[in-house]
Amino acid sequence: MSPSEKKNTETATFAGGCFWCTEAVFDRLKGVSKVTSGYTGGQVPDPTYKQVCEGTTGHAEAVQIVYDPKVITFDQLLDVFFHTHDPTTLNRQGADTGTQYRSSVFYHNEEQKTAAKKVIDALNAAEVLDNPIVTKLEKLGKWYPAEDYHQQYFELNGRQPYCQVVINPKIAKFRKRYKTMLKDE
Repeated sequence: MSPSEKKNTETATFAGGCFWCTEAVFDRLKGVSKVTSGYTGGQVPDPTYKQVCEGTTGHAEAVQIVYDPKVITFDQLLDVFFHTHDPTTLNRQGADTGTQYRSSVFYHNEEQKTAAKKVIDALNAAEVLDNPIVTKLEKLGKWYPAEDYHQQYFELNGRQPYCQVVINPKIAKFRKRYKTMLKDE
């Protein structure tokens, strides 16, 4: 990314369960230039995937999204986030359980925190979901990119059973709901 491109972008960090699923969704949106899988929210420096999976680091599997706010807004990213995972289950997404799979918005500034709180309050008030949202709002601390083999996981491993059974249906549902926001493929 060139220095001029960096000046015109912002960054959002979300944890919505397995980062392979979350990355695959956000990577398809217009205005998103980069999605990186990684770890944040814990106390162990330089955690490994194995350590995070054990649930002892305090970190969540998360994605960091670099986007152009002139093309896609933070509120639009939040809408995608809240409609592509289950924000009503505490420390669980599907078969994945533990704090490492929690639903969190790791805000970079007070504006992001305020926007996320507003969206959560609106969704809860509208009773759009079957249960109240339990997504945490956490100030972003140290960010650790995941190991290279986790980056672009779905793109590189789409034929693997997990991708076929878990990620493909999520992508299909996402494409239907957000078809006007998708990059040309």
